[in-house]
Amino acid sequence: MSAVMAERPVARPLPDVAARVDEALATLDARLDWLLALSPLDGVGLWKAFEASGRSVEPTMRYVDLEVDLQATRKALDALPVAEIGPPALQALLAEKQRELGRMIDLVEQRDRPGFVEASVALFGAVEPELVEVAERILAGVGSGEPLPADCGIDEVRSQVEDEIDWYRAQAPDFHIDVVIDTDISSMLMVSHGTFYIDGNIRLPRARVQPLIQHEIGTHVVTRHNGRQQALRQLEVGLAQYDPTQEGLGVLGEYLSGYLPGERLRILAARVVATAMAARGEQLPAIFACLHETHGMPTDDAFDVAVRARRGGGLTKDAVYLRGLRDLLAYLDAGGEFDALFLGKFALAQLELLEALVDDGWVVPPALLPRYAADDNFHTRLEACRRTPVEELFQTHRPQEHTA
Repeated sequence: MSAVMAERPVARPLPDVAARVDEALATLDARLDWLLALSPLDGVGLWKAFEASGRSVEPTMRYVDLEVDLQATRKALDALPVAEIGPPALQALLAEKQRELGRMIDLVEQRDRPGFVEASVALFGAVEPELVEVAERILAGVGSGEPLPADCGIDEVRSQVEDEIDWYRAQAPDFHIDVVIDTDISSMLMVSHGTFYIDGNIRLPRARVQPLIQHEIGTHVVTRHNGRQQALRQLEVGLAQYDPTQEGLGVLGEYLSGYLPGERLRILAARVVATAMAARGEQLPAIFACLHETHGMPTDDAFDVAVRARRGGGLTKDAVYLRGLRDLLAYLDAGGEFDALFLGKFALAQLELLEALVDDGWVVPPALLPRYAADDNFHTRLEACRRTPVEELFQTHRPQEHTA
């Protein structure tokens, strides 16, 4: 499979009202960096405070404040003439995004307040019991893979990131992503609003560097680039409820690029259990004890997952990784087309509406596919995904090309 689609068609411009609403929604979305607003500062300090309490007291989490007037943003959002949009498919998608941005404002406003969990459920959904059952089966049945040392630091990670970006620019000269090294973020690697953040203190096994780059760049950045080619700007910034598909596709990219170990699947399962507990009002010590003592997770992983679940007062977002992966595997098992997943950022449930927009010329095929799609083993791995349940989607050994 070629990583670049030949003879690029150009998307037909949107009707005037739809175009104005779409652009306004994209502008408002860029103001609402809720992920940054809910990323706790000083992870090392949080652990030290938790350890000093005998692992019995939840440490106080601090966050950056968004430099945005939330009330003015809500007023501008509510004033958009969505009802005047003519084509039904466009109106449905843009109205759904308008409602979602309102929920994002609610989420940021309710940070560390009693209504936060309710706002989180409204935005990301509740953690369904069926998903918790899948997560518990993974934690009970998936073991550890081969032990790997954390032998890769910031210099090598940054070098591989730059190489990846150069590869995409060779395919598409307008491919762009800003890279920021930050020692005060809650994830090792993270893409937020078009910026790729790398933890300056990052240490991880070399075999996991490329899969995580494929998760972040091969999914989040590539779909953003492809969305930028569409008439509908929301496919660049993200249609409503796009997170499960995006994060599921990111994890799928780790598998398709050659190394999704059992430990990684266990972490995704632990996130589901932790978010379910946080949504019920459980505090960090209880969540940590469940993951570390009951499910045998290492202390650093258990603490990281627990902190993520307790962000803002109980964030249910982390359940989307396993949910999205499960739903994507069902989509592939039913014969779903892989390339269509890279049209931009959207929810699987919106694919039928997007296909109607393709017929109307407002959406065009993806400009880029992820780098791993050009790998010799890609088709074999993709076919394996079509017949593998989520609790069995992991690899026990790193691929040969990543051995030192």
